[in-house]
Amino acid sequence: MQIKLYHPAREISIKGPKPVSSILTHLGLPREAHLVICDDMLVTEDAVISDDAVIEIRPVISGG
Repeated sequence: MQIKLYHPAREISIKGPKPVSSILTHLGLPREAHLVICDDMLVTEDAVISDDAVIEIRPVISGG
């Protein structure tokens, strides 16, 4: 699968299928601080992402 990461912007590839929680753990990213988007939809950490998917992982940014 292709993974688009932001802050810093980069793209990586990993083998799938894998659940979102495993992808975030593999990348060393905390689940509560990142959103995962697949096919323009937000996916939960138990969703399984196929090997041919393209996903985006964006950091959660809050402000006041």
